[in-house]
Amino acid sequence: MLRPLIALLAAIAATLVIGWIVDQVLQRVAASHPDAAVWPLLRRCRVPLQLVVVSALLLAAAPLERIFHQHDDNLHHLVLLFLLGSVGWLAVRVVAAVLEAVLGRYETVADDPARLQRVQTQISMLRRVADAVIVVVTVAMMLLTFSAMRTIGAGLLASAGIVGIVAGIALQGTLSNFFAGLQIAFGDTVRIGDTVVVDGQQGTVEEITLSYLVIRLWDYRRLVVPVSYFVNKPFENWTRRDPGLLAVVVLHVDHTTPVDRLRAALYERLERNPRWDGTEWALHATDTTPSTLVVRATMTARTPDDAALLRFDIREQLVAYLRDEHPGALPRLRTEEHPGRA
Repeated sequence: MLRPLIALLAAIAATLVIGWIVDQVLQRVAASHPDAAVWPLLRRCRVPLQLVVVSALLLAAAPLERIFHQHDDNLHHLVLLFLLGSVGWLAVRVVAAVLEAVLGRYETVADDPARLQRVQTQISMLRRVADAVIVVVTVAMMLLTFSAMRTIGAGLLASAGIVGIVAGIALQGTLSNFFAGLQIAFGDTVRIGDTVVVDGQQGTVEEITLSYLVIRLWDYRRLVVPVSYFVNKPFENWTRRDPGLLAVVVLHVDHTTPVDRLRAALYERLERNPRWDGTEWALHATDTTPSTLVVRATMTARTPDDAALLRFDIREQLVAYLRDEHPGALPRLRTEEHPGRA
């Protein structure tokens, strides 16, 4: 009995030593390659790696077989399941580290915000798909270790066609959302951080999964929309190509309003406003009504949020300018007495 216990302690000690050696190697490689972010991220895999090593040593060490035989095959099977689960966990950590390193590397060299958002969305979707595949494969391998599952395996394969048809009908909505999520990720129709309008509600895409999108509305509510919606129905994406937007302010003023002075006042206020990106601006009289002159001011901003706040600021400041400098320019309702009436 002493020899199996010594082998057990040796397996645990070997696991700790291997984990320490791998961690030191990753530290040295990361120090010699500071531009490669993958090596520091791989250090997160130390715990699952140690679990894989200790479970593999427990199964491979010949002296430990006596412990397994003394406590029947259930203990041996339990360690095998633990090994398979640890391998799956290690694979998930490695994939996450590699994808995060790729994204980090791209963020340092990308100068196009729209392209960066697209890559972020695609990598996030790839990670979810990879995690799902690893979990399914790991669970399937764990189930196949049971003798009952191996016995009925042939029957399951024989009836796979019928089961696939039934499952496809039952999971039609889930499968459509899954493939719609992949289409969104690689079709570049919507990305994380995009400003979209869905059923008249404007918001920013906060999260994209294989089945739904989370949109943060202006009042911080979250709108959860199935991904199939963005494939089957039209929607507005204000930042798909260019995150900048044109802010528009429409004023109804009196016909006697000095438009040239109002235009100069607009430019003065835009120069002092940090939300204006300095690209475009204009002010034109676009229409008239029997009682007012319709004036439209346009200006560009870097983001949809800046455009909205810029629009609010300029509207308030132009109205204040007319009130203080040209009070007669504010809309008035004129009444005139008919000459033939007393």
